[in-house]
Amino acid sequence: MTTTAPLPDAAPTNWVDRYAPLALRPWLKLGRFDRPAGIWLLLLPVWQGIALAAAMERRLPDLRLIILFAIGSALMRTAGCAFNDIVDRDIDAKVARTAARPVASGQISVKGALAFIAACCLISLVILLSFNGVTIGLGVASLALVALYPFMKRITWWPQAWLGLTFNWGALMGFAAASGGLSAPALLLYAGGVFWTLGYDTIYAVQDLEDDALAGVKSSARRLGASAPRGVMIFYFLAIVLAATACMAGGLGPLFLPLVIVYGVHLIRQARALRIDDPMLALRLFQSNRSAGLILLAALIAGAWGAGRPWFGVVL
Repeated sequence: MTTTAPLPDAAPTNWVDRYAPLALRPWLKLGRFDRPAGIWLLLLPVWQGIALAAAMERRLPDLRLIILFAIGSALMRTAGCAFNDIVDRDIDAKVARTAARPVASGQISVKGALAFIAACCLISLVILLSFNGVTIGLGVASLALVALYPFMKRITWWPQAWLGLTFNWGALMGFAAASGGLSAPALLLYAGGVFWTLGYDTIYAVQDLEDDALAGVKSSARRLGASAPRGVMIFYFLAIVLAATACMAGGLGPLFLPLVIVYGVHLIRQARALRIDDPMLALRLFQSNRSAGLILLAALIAGAWGAGRPWFGVVL
């Protein structure tokens, strides 16, 4: 039986449930198009990598790369969600927030979801092959991270850390596509993104504390328990420091600094507001990370003005 009710973590007014034809809704929900926050959080590190490489050369980001990676990121996010839903269909059926997902609820078969993944990956491959060799190699390597992620919640208390490694891989790809290779600033940006994701996905996992315990699913939120707000604060502090260090190592101009400070204040306010007994607040805090990512992107773009030698006085 097909359900048209919005999923719990989707906005009641999301465009899929309001406007999409009934036959398409399960497929759009399989790709999380009713909840675009995840697409933004996968895409923004890519754009940040492109912006960092451009700022180091005192120029604006390449619009062609911005557009191509936007399409590719949306498709890979869609494919990744579908794969995750196939692997987790039995667990999803036991968790209130995920029980209505298309595969777990039987709206889409496993074979149908696999065909959906294949189509998304094929289009993404065409886009990937338009980039340089380093970017292609990084894209191929990312498949291992994507494939293993759904299993992490079964074997470690820190699947959110693995998600950080996976979701921010695009920062390396974007930087390599824009510059032709990798350097220390790109690695620092990537490391900062990993801690950013570890923080916001721990917040996200607060929604499922009780259900995850019943289903035997591990998460950083369960591992930290009442200390989750303090843990998120530490993760975010490291994210802020590493982002600022990436800008300085890349020799970005001083205009990046005020916006990095705003980025830091945004993250710190999230950590201070988090309550482990308020799942709806956790969802709102998680969703606010699109704004946080956009602020950091703006900081990297602003750093193109007055960019020069690394602040450390040496070329890394």
